[in-house]
Amino acid sequence: MSKLLYITANPKKEPRLSKGAQIGEVFLETFQTEQPDVEIERMHLYDMEIPRIDMDLLYARAKLSFMGYTFDQLSDGEREKYTNMHALADWFIAADYYVFVTPIWNLGAPGILKEFMDNMFLVNKTFISTEQGPRGLLTNRKAIHIQTRGGIYSTGPMADFEMGDQYVRKALTFLGMDVMDTIVAEGMDHFPKQTPEIMAKAKEQAIEAAKAMAKRTITT
Repeated sequence: MSKLLYITANPKKEPRLSKGAQIGEVFLETFQTEQPDVEIERMHLYDMEIPRIDMDLLYARAKLSFMGYTFDQLSDGEREKYTNMHALADWFIAADYYVFVTPIWNLGAPGILKEFMDNMFLVNKTFISTEQGPRGLLTNRKAIHIQTRGGIYSTGPMADFEMGDQYVRKALTFLGMDVMDTIVAEGMDHFPKQTPEIMAKAKEQAIEAAKAMAKRTITT
């Protein structure tokens, strides 16, 4: 049975409050129609306790990677946080498909998404270092990002300032994933009267993208 992780980074997780969640639900419904046996697991980041890279985690990673310590020689706090980080990464790695739903905030994604993704960059688990540079190990996963934007970032003077979708795509690509084209609903704050048609277009894109993702073969 394949598994899909649906990851949302918005305090407004209910579809009636979140336009991104409305688009995401359309994606999920379509995907499940195409793959009825898929297991869908929802990860609402604002409901989770996400390990943050603090002093304990910095020292734990350094001690184990190049300072010659064993796991048992770490402090209690270091061991706990290091274990939690790897447990979260193991949970993430266990999926086949990934759907990220975020708004753009202050040119980027919500900070909680970066905290979450910091737990996924683990050498020899999600990527390795080679003579040619780092190589992602999550090569048999498919991912897509759904992003809502109040302004216009796809063209015009703000195009160079969009760093939320760029971060998500580059982070997942670094880890080795096959990342599909982003579904974007933008301009809803600038053109509120056009919101219904903007949303309708994004939902159509979500339907087509879900069908395309569901047809992609997962190779193990």
